[in-house]
Amino acid sequence: MDNSSKNSLSTHNKIVRRISNYKRGKIFFPNNFVEFGSSHAINNVLNKLEDDGFLIRLAHGIYLYPKKDKTLGILYPSIDEIAKAIAKRDKATIIPTGVNALNKLGLSTQIPMNIVYLTNGSQRDIQIGNRKIRFKKTTPRNLAVKGKLSGLAIQALKEIGQKSITKEVIKKIENILSKEDVELLKHDAKLAPAWIAKIFFSILKKTNHE
Repeated sequence: MDNSSKNSLSTHNKIVRRISNYKRGKIFFPNNFVEFGSSHAINNVLNKLEDDGFLIRLAHGIYLYPKKDKTLGILYPSIDEIAKAIAKRDKATIIPTGVNALNKLGLSTQIPMNIVYLTNGSQRDIQIGNRKIRFKKTTPRNLAVKGKLSGLAIQALKEIGQKSITKEVIKKIENILSKEDVELLKHDAKLAPAWIAKIFFSILKKTNHE
């Protein structure tokens, strides 16, 4: 066996060993294995592991260590889980927007085909099967929100639009934000557009936290 074959085998074994140390369902990227060989060698191993069914390619450079259910078959991660894994790899912050934010808050049952996240990372589109993740570059102010619920509420209200807001929607938002930490809500209200801030402060006033 020549040196290149030995190196390839070593890279293969190291990658398989690392993947096997994790629970099934984990998402991997080529840069998870950079210390095991050249990018060419790593990509060759990942391609081989895909061919063998050990990994599933979700998109270019994104692989799944598949978890299988006897009844349901392969359990694929949600688009949100994939987006979070990409953001973690890139050390980027992301916030769901649009219909995705509405869906997460229970304000819509619609499941968008194209999911948009605001980010301070690279702006790009990633095709996942017949769906698309879009990372849209935004200002630091939009990513400075601290509350998970209040951050989603800002994006959901933006999607609905000021002219389309109803009393019913505001009531639902009030119920949702009643579960948010008061200090986080106060903080995020100051970062929201004026008309959304007004809704937030109205909620704070009703709960005597203004």
